[in-house]
Amino acid sequence: MEIVVAFLFIAFVVFGADRLLLLMESRGHVNWRRTRRRDLSAEPTVKLDSLLEDPVRKPTRRP
Repeated sequence: MEIVVAFLFIAFVVFGADRLLLLMESRGHVNWRRTRRRDLSAEPTVKLDSLLEDPVRKPTRRP
């Protein structure tokens, strides 16, 4: 009988965690089940490239 109670408790905790994560997903905090992952190969890499380049310095004029 104790094993049945333990399994019911585990099922209740898992179900509650799933519902909590779905609620958080609907508010935009996490991606859980209903939102697919973004295809990172389709994302632009311009920002990353600009971070890795050396900064171009303009020549300064001296009076």
